[in-house]
Amino acid sequence: MNKLIIIVTLLLSSTLLAQTTEETTTETDTSNVEFYFVEGDSIARKAIFLDDVIVLGRVKFSDNDARRRYLILRRKTRKVWPYAKLAGERLVELNQRLDSMKSKRAKKKYTKIIQRYVEDEFGGQLKKLTRTEGQILVKLMYRQTGSTTFELIKDYRSGLKAFFLNTTASFFDISLKEIYDPKSVQEDYLIEDILQRSFQAKVLEPQDPAIEINFLELKNKWIKPKPTQGIK
Repeated sequence: MNKLIIIVTLLLSSTLLAQTTEETTTETDTSNVEFYFVEGDSIARKAIFLDDVIVLGRVKFSDNDARRRYLILRRKTRKVWPYAKLAGERLVELNQRLDSMKSKRAKKKYTKIIQRYVEDEFGGQLKKLTRTEGQILVKLMYRQTGSTTFELIKDYRSGLKAFFLNTTASFFDISLKEIYDPKSVQEDYLIEDILQRSFQAKVLEPQDPAIEINFLELKNKWIKPKPTQGIK
């Protein structure tokens, strides 16, 4: 389980600080017509089109056991999501930084520096993850990077190292080759449902996935409508 820390620490620390900017809007009135200016855009707009929002109804459970399992999955998903989100961000930053370095020696030295930094910063927290939390993290890292943890280790360490890490993880019932497939795996769909609800409730900070996910289609597939009863 703890071997998973190697690739997580590699991704979490390509930079020490990440800055984000938020779009802000200002409103002005010209000839009784309201115009909006989006920061960074010099063109006035009469309207601002917002992204589609999926209305999520209450989760329905077949019994109390199903409800309990969902709540446990929600707790574990929310716990590991920040690591998966950081992994997605740091992978982009890491690749950009390594691409700017010409020598293999400089790349190797830089990789070791950031690995040591994150081991000190996050290692203790990652070691506390349970087996199921570790497997959820592996799935979410695939969601945010588009690669399995095995592939990430293979790319940034070596193929032999990836083989041994996967073998070690298998003793804990963790597969580093696991993908995130909410179209075919019900638990993955439930994880996606938890993420979407947590994003809307502002419990978790959202991040676009590296793989294609259409939650509306997933919802229509997994939540099948009940047969219509005949009208008497």
